[in-house]
Amino acid sequence: MSSTPTAGHTTTAATGTSGHYTALVCRALSDNLSGLAFEQIARRPLAPDEIRVRMRATALGFPDLLMTRGLYQVKPPLPYVPGMESCAEIIEIGAQSGAPWPCGQRVIVSGKEGALAHERIVRRTQLRPVPEGLSDEQAAALTSQGLTAYVSLVRRGQLERGETLLVHGASGGVGLAAVRLGAHLGARVIATGSSAAKLAVAAANGAHETVDLSVVGADGLRDRIRELTADKGVDVVFDPVGGDLFDASIRCLVWGGRLVVVGFASGRIPSVAANQILIRGISVIGVRAGEYGRRDPARGAENIVEVDRLARAGVLLPHIGLRLPLLRAIEGFEKLAARQSVGRIVVTP
Repeated sequence: MSSTPTAGHTTTAATGTSGHYTALVCRALSDNLSGLAFEQIARRPLAPDEIRVRMRATALGFPDLLMTRGLYQVKPPLPYVPGMESCAEIIEIGAQSGAPWPCGQRVIVSGKEGALAHERIVRRTQLRPVPEGLSDEQAAALTSQGLTAYVSLVRRGQLERGETLLVHGASGGVGLAAVRLGAHLGARVIATGSSAAKLAVAAANGAHETVDLSVVGADGLRDRIRELTADKGVDVVFDPVGGDLFDASIRCLVWGGRLVVVGFASGRIPSVAANQILIRGISVIGVRAGEYGRRDPARGAENIVEVDRLARAGVLLPHIGLRLPLLRAIEGFEKLAARQSVGRIVVTP
């Protein structure tokens, strides 16, 4: 675990390094969150290239939940502190960290783990300033959902003004980001969800039409889309759900349409017959927004700049559906597992 004490180093300290802080620790993978517990972690001195930050808000995401089960592509060694996305305040700066900001600066923190704690140690490359106008909670929730929507619809899906976009899981954080961005890009947005209440949130965030899957089901999706589009279909599908909705979405696409695969929240990884792709001229496009930036760092940096710009403009402002204190973070995971969340769940110290 990253909080294991190491030998001390000289730092430009803004605070002391004695004492402990609270963190949620995963010591065993489990399907029911039983491997999670709060622990007191001993603070350690900074290495010269490190920065200590105090957490202000951490956004919970479905990948965080999958990681506690060992089902995510990233598998940190046990034990580890969960939490990928957060907003924090710099409280101590290592002498060789290269940090261009002073103590007290609010920053967005990226990483694969470590955010569900009162504080953590990071490096310069994990930080960027909070875009102007964003709250701590919005800043914590911005990066993954904003990048996923942007890479999916702009870079890979190449959504154009006047096209029709179908967004599944439209009441979740990444789904709402896709709804907002699609509407901003000039597309007609059709949102799907599992209840009228969830779809009301999607409509309030820019969806032009909604489809209640608790009424029509995956089997009835194609007919409903045909009704809404005068029998034409949709140009782009944004799919973080997979399973039966993926199968139905193939039949909803126009000639030359694009199905953007973002994830498999349904639990079933689907497949598509190659003759469907050939005969209908469609494209099935996989998106891992973080990996996109790692493979093409220059384009990845451009993506971050654009996501922050769109956040400042109010386009990619995250919808915060639930706020919890850190000590109730496990409750937040339970709500994610039960599909009870709308927008993002954010915990604060």
